[in-house]
Amino acid sequence: MVSIVASCSSSEDAPVTEAQADASANTGDASEPKEDGNAPPARDAGLVDAAPLPIVCASSSCAKSLVTTLGANHEDSLSEGFCALLEDGTVSCWGANNAGQLGRGEEAGTLEGSSTAARVLGLSGIVDLDHTCAIDKDGGTWCWGTGPFLRDDAGKVTTERSPIKLTLPPATRVGLGSLVACITAAEGVLCWGNNLQGQLAPFDTTPRSALRGPQRLDLPPGAAVRQLAVGDATFIVREDGTMVSVGANPPLGRVTSLFPDPYPADIALSGVLSVDVATDNACATAGGTGYCWGAVIPKPDDMPGDLSRAFPKPIMAPEPIVQIATTRTLVVGEFGDPIVLPYRWCAATVSGAVYCWGLNESGQAGDGTKDYAFDAVRVTGLPERAAQVRTTRNTTCALLTSGKIYCWGSNFDGQLGNGKVKGVSSVPEEVVLP
Repeated sequence: MVSIVASCSSSEDAPVTEAQADASANTGDASEPKEDGNAPPARDAGLVDAAPLPIVCASSSCAKSLVTTLGANHEDSLSEGFCALLEDGTVSCWGANNAGQLGRGEEAGTLEGSSTAARVLGLSGIVDLDHTCAIDKDGGTWCWGTGPFLRDDAGKVTTERSPIKLTLPPATRVGLGSLVACITAAEGVLCWGNNLQGQLAPFDTTPRSALRGPQRLDLPPGAAVRQLAVGDATFIVREDGTMVSVGANPPLGRVTSLFPDPYPADIALSGVLSVDVATDNACATAGGTGYCWGAVIPKPDDMPGDLSRAFPKPIMAPEPIVQIATTRTLVVGEFGDPIVLPYRWCAATVSGAVYCWGLNESGQAGDGTKDYAFDAVRVTGLPERAAQVRTTRNTTCALLTSGKIYCWGSNFDGQLGNGKVKGVSSVPEEVVLP
């Protein structure tokens, strides 16, 4: 028998800023490299009034926001896929389906991945999307795949191939992690799932192993919530650019003596525009600068390492950043010395260009090579400027200002959305949206 633990961000298009207009005029096509074929020298982007470029849709299949899906369990980071919120209020997904994250129902008859984007069954009027949970225009919360919203009688996470509506108060935002999910409601930020990392309540009231339905987070006073992001820690970005965190350390991102820290508190970073978290790693944008922090990995001789990742640290970028995506730290190998794979990030900039750092063995950095990207490399081949970028370990996708989506890297699970079987692409290919 299956029981629901909980009885139970697509935002408005931002106006083009003066900084964006100047950058766009000087940059031209976002996909074009500089004259020497390389990205300009990296520099600290500095503080600017930066916001993502607006998306202008010409059809109902136009995408308004882009997210990654989640794997079958807390440790599964190799099941890669993407979902898009479309202009008509539906959601379309492609890629891995080992946990039902494509939302195509039992009649699909398989949990194999698909490189053909198709609508999630039964969803309409969707206004906010995170991984495989969505909020509709009436405030209803819908989830599919796997996660903290469904468990069997033994407490094991189960798979739901079609969206289910959770019994929750009307919500405006949703954040989904492997162990915890959260919504914003009139009552505040409500979270449910597993309290392993203290993301639901202090341990003196809710044990670490406890599974709980909706719990209101005891947040410090502040402005309304703009975004939720949930991984091993939960991040709440407010309308005034302040950000609160609670949970595992790393990626908590603030000074504390608790590991984990079950008491929500502010991070010492102001003007936050957006945040992305992938299990134990997090990144945020503030004032045109990207900041990243989280798990520390050993430093191989030929790979970059950093022992100062406990707190937000600015990264070097060729131009101001308006949105950044990260991946989790991955440890592979069961025998002998484990192999720890280093970080990978991609960012969309104020001019509409996309830059990537890190792993590139499948061409997922988008510079046309398979060389590890020690510094930011500019993605080439995008036909238009990008508004958002999302990345998994092996694949990257960008949402363009026209509402089209282009992906590059590995297609092992069909995550390129190009209708092809397997393979890789070091150049962006268009996702065929329904």
